[in-house]
Amino acid sequence: MRKLSPLALAALLALAGPAWAQSVKATVTKVDQDAGKVTLDHQRIPKLDMDAMTMAYKVKDPAMLKDLKSGDKIEFDVDEAGGEYTVTKIRKAK
Repeated sequence: MRKLSPLALAALLALAGPAWAQSVKATVTKVDQDAGKVTLDHQRIPKLDMDAMTMAYKVKDPAMLKDLKSGDKIEFDVDEAGGEYTVTKIRKAK
């Protein structure tokens, strides 16, 4: 098996990076301000190998929920740590 040079590896990671950082489109179906959670009907999340589905997510900062309501179209970023998924960014879709 041939090893990649550091330069080739850096180039490969630069190309792969945007796919990992790609936001996911979703529709808000429920906002639970008290629990700090949002339920999203979202597209497939490639970086987590997760199919499209509707799921409740904890948010990193509950303040992200203050302007959201059911039916809003958004783009979001999510991370997984310790078996728990957390929304780290939410932007209203244009």
